[in-house]
Amino acid sequence: MAILKSLQNFLEKNKVKHEVIDHKKVYTALDSAETQHIKPQEVVKTLIMKIGVRKYIMALIPANKNLDKKKFLKEINKWLKKEEEKTVKTVEFAKEAWMKKNIKGKIGATVPLGSLSKMPAFIDRSLLKNKNLIINTGDYEKSIKLATKKFLELDNIVKGVFSEAKSKKSKTKSKTKVKVGSKVKTKTLKKKVKKKK
Repeated sequence: MAILKSLQNFLEKNKVKHEVIDHKKVYTALDSAETQHIKPQEVVKTLIMKIGVRKYIMALIPANKNLDKKKFLKEINKWLKKEEEKTVKTVEFAKEAWMKKNIKGKIGATVPLGSLSKMPAFIDRSLLKNKNLIINTGDYEKSIKLATKKFLELDNIVKGVFSEAKSKKSKTKSKTKVKVGSKVKTKTLKKKVKKKK
């Protein structure tokens, strides 16, 4: 499969200078960064989020970060108040079945332009530090590189702070709850690591 026709037309119509990058098949933004030997903070991870009952929006964060749902909910409600719309209490990831019916392109390769999917798009400010961004094309084997400034001009994107560093799980320590009499205590257990000779 090639780049989504709607994306190609959109870029040509807006006369956006861009570079199409062919790479091996990848399913995540982080794998895309590793395969292309580029910084993961330059690769846009596109998340489709469900807010409230039936509304969907895009969250754009760097490949090396996770979405902070609490911060994102605050950003959404700030935006909804400005738009004079009712605020929401929940934000969750869109179901795959809904995405297959409503989003063009392959699951996990969603183009990060809200106007193409008819939904608002929110971008984490940490992505704006990059001169260029690498974005999805709707295909697992192609990406597009374009100037961050140009990307922001293409869509009415809401800026905010809602990503967090991926947590590093300790390999040597783990916590477990131990029942002592009628009380439950948390103990830190150390795993024995065998040294190779």
